[in-house]
Amino acid sequence: MTTDELIVMGKIGAVHGVRGEVKIHSFTDPTENLFDYPVWHLRRDGVTKQVKLASARSQGKGLVAKIEGLDDREIARTYTGFEICVPRSELPELEEGEYYWHQLVGLQVIDQQQQLLGKVSHLLETGANDVLVVQPCAGSLDGRERLLPYTDHCVLQVDLDRGVISVEWDADF
Repeated sequence: MTTDELIVMGKIGAVHGVRGEVKIHSFTDPTENLFDYPVWHLRRDGVTKQVKLASARSQGKGLVAKIEGLDDREIARTYTGFEICVPRSELPELEEGEYYWHQLVGLQVIDQQQQLLGKVSHLLETGANDVLVVQPCAGSLDGRERLLPYTDHCVLQVDLDRGVISVEWDADF
């Protein structure tokens, strides 16, 4: 499976306990949705390996998982820092007008005056709303990074086919 087909859904943190369990940092919303995928593709430093989830649970404010066949704390420690990926094909279909973050990354951002503000480098979750981080690119209006709220008021249209997000945003802001 190529890296383009894998979507990062979380990351393995520190070990938990003595039986090989690991703490999980989930990038899904809600965080427990990561456990809907029984097979994970773990990736770090260009190495990818497939594992099966034996068990998982919420633990306080975090998540803890047990990977099938991983029963030793010291071996579990070697899994720290691996990204947890799933194949793009396993993601659920979204409603019309909804997008996964990975679909927005790399899209050009154009204001109402048809000025290229840059490309989406990544998104941030702030609690109130998600934020598009727009980095300058070839042909962009200037060399400024912009943080645009991902709201209906700001984001007017997402056109995946054209690779463009149209926004209502003052270029001087």
